[in-house]
Amino acid sequence: MSQQSPRPFTSFVLFAEMRTGSNFLEANLNALPGVTCHGEAFNPHFIGKLNQTDYLGVSLPERTADPARLMARMRETTQGLSGFRYFHDHDPRVLPLVLEDRACAKIVLTRNPVESYVSWKIAQATNQWKLTNATKLRTAQARFDIADFETHLEALQQFQITLLNGLQTSGQTAFYIDYEDINDTAVLNGLARFLGVEGRLEAPDGTLKKQNPEAIEEKVENFPAMEAALARLDRFNLSRTPNFEPRRAPAIPSFAAARGALYMPVRGGPVAQVEDWLAALGPVSRDFNQKLLRQWLRRETPHRAFTVLRHPLARAHAGFCDMILTAKLPVIREALIKAWKIALPKPGETLDPEAHRAAFLQFLGFLKQNVSGQSGLRVDPHFASQTAVLQGFAQFQTPDFVLREDRLAAGLRHLCDEIGTEAPPLPASDEPSLALLATIHGPDLEAAARDAYPRDYAGFGFGDWKA
Repeated sequence: MSQQSPRPFTSFVLFAEMRTGSNFLEANLNALPGVTCHGEAFNPHFIGKLNQTDYLGVSLPERTADPARLMARMRETTQGLSGFRYFHDHDPRVLPLVLEDRACAKIVLTRNPVESYVSWKIAQATNQWKLTNATKLRTAQARFDIADFETHLEALQQFQITLLNGLQTSGQTAFYIDYEDINDTAVLNGLARFLGVEGRLEAPDGTLKKQNPEAIEEKVENFPAMEAALARLDRFNLSRTPNFEPRRAPAIPSFAAARGALYMPVRGGPVAQVEDWLAALGPVSRDFNQKLLRQWLRRETPHRAFTVLRHPLARAHAGFCDMILTAKLPVIREALIKAWKIALPKPGETLDPEAHRAAFLQFLGFLKQNVSGQSGLRVDPHFASQTAVLQGFAQFQTPDFVLREDRLAAGLRHLCDEIGTEAPPLPASDEPSLALLATIHGPDLEAAARDAYPRDYAGFGFGDWKA
């Protein structure tokens, strides 16, 4: 006799949003033998359903103090599979608990966001969130607000990205179901198979009624304005710049501090100039790790963290001169010569301006591939995008000030005002790479730098470089 395979899941979570049909799907789940859905168990304002502040012997304050207590209680008191509905604005402490639990089945319910938004607005106007008796239907038209809709859409999309990433990184999958599929008995029974329960439905649950079956143009009072507003949305995200650049660590050992100023250096920028200024501000602390840096942050009050951005073209040229021509990065230099056929001089030798310009232009072409992960070589900190470097900082702490090199003196004075100290003069910069760049600068170099660092140009508002 063959043994029955064990049930794959011990619980489930239904990821949904308001007005996506989650009440209807919950009713169908509860119609399956051996399945119990406990409503919006972790809604910040109630437990399970509206105005309910106590459930399964757990009060709202108790659930707020420890959401895992209610999760355990649901499993203890439920015959078969227990689960609940979870929206993007429910208790955020619950999300990692279910995402990391491979024995918790994930169901993702989606709906056209315009339709769910319009339904949400009608429900707000009528205060009717669920309909079981069609004779008691309340009607209203929604007014479409593009700014409100974009905020709503961004929250939904960000939550879906979080779910997708959580499933991907943990090697799990979910059962995706659309609003219009909930009426399909075959799909609902497919969900039952996914959950591993034996029960099946003969037909969808009939207790809930669709509240607004009309065409959407009949439900929106300013429908022409909605059409015009939606036309400007980038539905397919065509304006997005793809990013395949590797993520970067915070680089805490490179940080330096004096008085209440914490410098987070971007390699390839005016690091030596800023560190000289920092030394004039007071005794410099270095060689931080996370523990030592947190101690410094607690000890130094007030304090401000800052970083300095350099124009992408000037930064790429500084890195080319300081790291490639000098052979400080021998592996990358060798690859540039052999694979990219860039005519580089021997270390210590110089190129004439035209040859230097040609080699640098080729190097910018290499950076485009390197930064986007196409070169097969690691992205050195001197050549990573400044966007990626700042994102790395933010894993530990976001800088208070993001200063620009061309306004550095004014920015540092403002920083010192914030920490209540006198700003020392900014030492003059003596980097020869900047003077050399001025002699070879041209529109082809600008275009190549924009190709290599599109996120830096767009995100930080850089124009053409000026000597």
